[in-house]
Amino acid sequence: MSNGKVLIVMSAAAVWERTDGSAYPTGYWAEELAAPHEQFVKAGYTVDFASPGGVLQPLDAHSADPSLAGPEAARWVERAEEALREFGPLLSLSEVDIADYVAVVLPGGHGPVVDLYQDATLGRLLTAADAAGKPIGAVCHGPAGLLSAVDSEGEWLFSGRSMAAFTDEEEQIFGTAEGAPWLLATRLRERGAKHSGGAPYQPYTVQDGNLFTGQNPASSAPMADAMITALAG
Repeated sequence: MSNGKVLIVMSAAAVWERTDGSAYPTGYWAEELAAPHEQFVKAGYTVDFASPGGVLQPLDAHSADPSLAGPEAARWVERAEEALREFGPLLSLSEVDIADYVAVVLPGGHGPVVDLYQDATLGRLLTAADAAGKPIGAVCHGPAGLLSAVDSEGEWLFSGRSMAAFTDEEEQIFGTAEGAPWLLATRLRERGAKHSGGAPYQPYTVQDGNLFTGQNPASSAPMADAMITALAG
């Protein structure tokens, strides 16, 4: 018997266009997808995957590189690929009924800064989830997806909320700050978020009511654990 269903919303983007017009290949970050999936399944939840148009984005190759993604990189890649294979074709965001889910998770990779940040369908889903008090989780570049939740006046739903996200400093260390059309942490602050950060690439999570955010890949499992605790409460 499942405790309920959790929705993981993936980006559909395979390319991040840079300010010089060059194309940076992107995709889902294995740990950010696999760690929450693993924690929720262990805790007795069923996990569905959705994206804009039901498009399955590729794996971000950087997340398979142990020198960048840590010693467990291969295990996370295997777990992510297995979870996606078992689920089958992704749901399209347009066919998702948020009433079917107890929580929503937005993992990263750079994709969310390409498509999810301005996806109106995602914005409506997040607005409905927030109104119902459902836990919303977003990690690393996943919080870009939160930017989609704007009302008819252009007001951002999550303005004034405390959150973590991939920091500008981490973007610089990673080598992708220069040439980025915009930097996530800066944009979140500009829109009114109370963004805070911890040490680069170390676990750092923030909870503000039903909003759970993590700074980077290492924050994925701790963020999921905090959501599971809240759901059990």
